[in-house]
Amino acid sequence: MTSAEKYDKVITGLIPGLILPLIVGLIIFLFSSGHLTLHSYLARIAESNIITHAITLCVFPNLLIFLIFNRFDMLRASRGVLAMTIVWAVIVFSVKFFG
Repeated sequence: MTSAEKYDKVITGLIPGLILPLIVGLIIFLFSSGHLTLHSYLARIAESNIITHAITLCVFPNLLIFLIFNRFDMLRASRGVLAMTIVWAVIVFSVKFFG
């Protein structure tokens, strides 16, 4: 069993598909917040009505993970990343239309 076959599971795609956008959001916060706290930074984003733009920007790197898994023929893991990206898209649409 190769390492690609060993890690070719849906959960292998779900976990990075959830965690990478959070890490990207944290990196964006660290580089663009100035001297704001996390709470005040998020409040500022909410006041500016760019919540959906911020979430979308954070989810965009999931495309990179998807393409890497696809390149290594790890289709189940790719399916997990795609599923988590769809969950993020549902969150964006919910915030946009109901929030």
